[in-house]
Amino acid sequence: MVYEKSNLMKGAKKKILMFGWEFPPVISGGLGVATLGLCKALAPLAYVQMVIPRSVPGFSIPNINLIGLNNFTQAQLDELFSHAVTYDYQSYIGGAVLGFGPYTKVPFQERVEEQFFTNFFEPIKPFEIEELYAGDVLKKVMEFARIAVQYGLRQEFDIIHAHDWMTFLPAMELKRLTGKPMVLHVHSTEYDRSGPQCKNWVYQLEKRGMHMADFVIPVSYYTGSICAQHYGVPAAKIMPVHNGVEPIVLAVKEKPFKEKVVLFFGRITMQKGPEVFVEAAKIVLQKMPNVRFVMAGNGDQLNAMIELSARYGLGDRFSFTGFLSKQSLNELLAIADVYCMPSVSEPFGLSAVEAVQYHIPTIISKTSGVAEVLNGSLNFDVNDTEKFAQCIIAALNYQGLKESIVKSNAESLKTITWEHCAKEVMKVYGMLS
Repeated sequence: MVYEKSNLMKGAKKKILMFGWEFPPVISGGLGVATLGLCKALAPLAYVQMVIPRSVPGFSIPNINLIGLNNFTQAQLDELFSHAVTYDYQSYIGGAVLGFGPYTKVPFQERVEEQFFTNFFEPIKPFEIEELYAGDVLKKVMEFARIAVQYGLRQEFDIIHAHDWMTFLPAMELKRLTGKPMVLHVHSTEYDRSGPQCKNWVYQLEKRGMHMADFVIPVSYYTGSICAQHYGVPAAKIMPVHNGVEPIVLAVKEKPFKEKVVLFFGRITMQKGPEVFVEAAKIVLQKMPNVRFVMAGNGDQLNAMIELSARYGLGDRFSFTGFLSKQSLNELLAIADVYCMPSVSEPFGLSAVEAVQYHIPTIISKTSGVAEVLNGSLNFDVNDTEKFAQCIIAALNYQGLKESIVKSNAESLKTITWEHCAKEVMKVYGMLS
């Protein structure tokens, strides 16, 4: 095959080959919501072909070519691989031992090299994926990459754009094979998920990808600083672009109890700071016993948080909901008096913006990207639990403060749009001309 450098003419619509992992309606986590929001906003500005592991028949986005690899038949795959280009998997191994932070609990014993060899030399078969993060995540990532590369080689595109480490492999390989420019969108890093001591294969892949990219788009300046400090990415390649948010129809629900409600929702993992929330609740309830704390979500720290709240004697003032549907979550937001996001490391934090739409005062950690755009929110250091508790008490007790937070954040919402995000991404594309 012969590939030519794309001519990115000014004023001409760019052809973007985009790779994503989460994508509604299959999964609606923060990554999926952000990827969908950006795609919809980019549709009038560029030709976008979005390649994802799994798409649902009948679901489409106007002016976006949505390709779910799960829909390829055996015959289509046989045709696709009839003149397959050999995948240079060896350059992405690095000799690291497997490790995946919070993604899986499967006790892998093989080395990465064995996983790559098995996945890239076994007979091609239809891509089956029901759960994106269950079981052998690495195998799923590699199977996705194997098919995505061969598919991408047969498409016309100007720019490769990939979202988070799960899609970096095909993006990197296509850049190597075609010479086309590559943009990596960083919604979260292994540093965020597992801490500064983690140097596993996912971290190594993120680092290789960022250094190979023409530009890196972190979702905040906070995340950009992590890319620079902990991954060694040159500052000139880092182009932060904040996420947007779509306006929502507010749910209406009558509060089932008299207490004021302080809400935490999200994955209950070390990264999200659930222990900080429980510790602050203990302090608040010593001074304001008529408050109910609600922790909504699921995660590997859920049982530990239930045990911690019981040990502190908070059982009658602390509720754990488990996973909630979008509708149930909106109903919970409708009765909340304060929203808290005590994340240890939060690249952006779309949940805080959702809470703002319900006119709820928000309290967020300084180690979060959303603190850069929600100018009215109360901020605190995650190591200062006393300050966090004081912020909660103040937001519950002082009407003037509450109104000030809500008003200022309402102004901030005017600029937190996917349309603004898409325009900033287009500026990055323009720099590749």
